[in-house]
Amino acid sequence: MAVPAALILRESPSMKKAVSLINAIDTGRFPRLLTRILQKLHLKAESSFSEEEEEKLQAAFSLEKQDLHLVLETISFILEQAVYHNVKPAALQQQLENIHLRQDKAEAFVNTWSSMGQETVEKFRQRILAPSRDRWMAA
Repeated sequence: MAVPAALILRESPSMKKAVSLINAIDTGRFPRLLTRILQKLHLKAESSFSEEEEEKLQAAFSLEKQDLHLVLETISFILEQAVYHNVKPAALQQQLENIHLRQDKAEAFVNTWSSMGQETVEKFRQRILAPSRDRWMAA
């Protein structure tokens, strides 16, 4: 019998609000948003979007600035949890369904994670290991 995956996403009030906002985002544009966030996820000091790009996203998704930030932060959090737990696509889909993300949005997460997840996990590993090596070489 399969052991259920550990719960990595919990339904807090802010998560519920973010999920309702994410569920309302145009499905055609959503995968590109996920891809962009996942590409930049390992660059902690860098935002995924410039101020100008965020303004365009606000207009494209008809969101207030604070709602857009909640959406972007929540998507980043979900993807960071997927990286941290190196979660399998099917387990990610189950987690997303548990927080009531619509099936089309959950599938977009899973498709993006399936195509870019391992690469992102490797980038995080390199970021964690590389700074100590660079520090010793500079000495």
